[in-house]
Amino acid sequence: MAKVAFIGLGVMGFPMAGHLAAHGHDVTVFNRTQARADAWLKLHKGRAAPTPAAAAAGAEFVFTCVGNDNDLYQVTLEAEGALSNMNSGSVLIDHTTSSADAARRLGEAAGARGVQFLDAPVSGGQAGAESGKLTVMVGGDAAAYGRAEPVMALYARAVTHMGPVGAGQLTKMVNQICIAGLVQALAEGLAFAENAGLDGERVIDVISKGAAQSWQMENRGKTMLARKFDYGFAVDWMRKDLGICLDEASRNGSYLPVTALVDQFYSQVQKKGGSRFDTSSLMMLTGDPEHQAKPKS
Repeated sequence: MAKVAFIGLGVMGFPMAGHLAAHGHDVTVFNRTQARADAWLKLHKGRAAPTPAAAAAGAEFVFTCVGNDNDLYQVTLEAEGALSNMNSGSVLIDHTTSSADAARRLGEAAGARGVQFLDAPVSGGQAGAESGKLTVMVGGDAAAYGRAEPVMALYARAVTHMGPVGAGQLTKMVNQICIAGLVQALAEGLAFAENAGLDGERVIDVISKGAAQSWQMENRGKTMLARKFDYGFAVDWMRKDLGICLDEASRNGSYLPVTALVDQFYSQVQKKGGSRFDTSSLMMLTGDPEHQAKPKS
């Protein structure tokens, strides 16, 4: 069992840190909102620290899972950031969905202190974090990956080394690009089914057994028909991720017309008050106009 720190107890980090504690690791947590750390301690064995640096003291593995690049820099690189107090030979593992540039910057800063770094964004949403069935895509040194993989496996169904630092974040961008197109296509298909007078649930049951099958269809199709959009990953965060994808695409010469269009659709969802709805809320923009302003209760 290892001494670990987990920094960031949001909808993903909270259960991920819980899995580490449940499997006997010595866990110290930090969250910028202390009440969230207090809530975690009511459910799990461990301790809370007042700063990221204090949480990282003596830890073999330090995990971060925060909102964006700036949040990541704050909890790692600032005076009271985790890196300021990590031992040489320890491993910093970042589960934030950030830019590849942020991963590389953090990798360089960690290396200067003798700390190994892995960028390790995850997919699977809140449900995957809670059930311990996330998919983790990892960039960084192979030896560091070999040390950290058994620990990450405690909350994952798949942990895969993708290449050097930054490769994890680039793989997560591919994931988000694919999801954006899939959800929009599903929303359009379901709206078409409704307008054609078909039983939407029966349509899903049939076509999910064929070539149209997807995770989004099986897990979000029927809730989209019901206009219920409270199942995890928020539109605000998806727009952040798609912005990262589009920025990276402009650098590497990729053409992402569908992704750019779906990003615009998500901006419309935000304008309709859906910033905190889940990503399946693209359904708000299709079908019967009476359903466009807000989801059914």
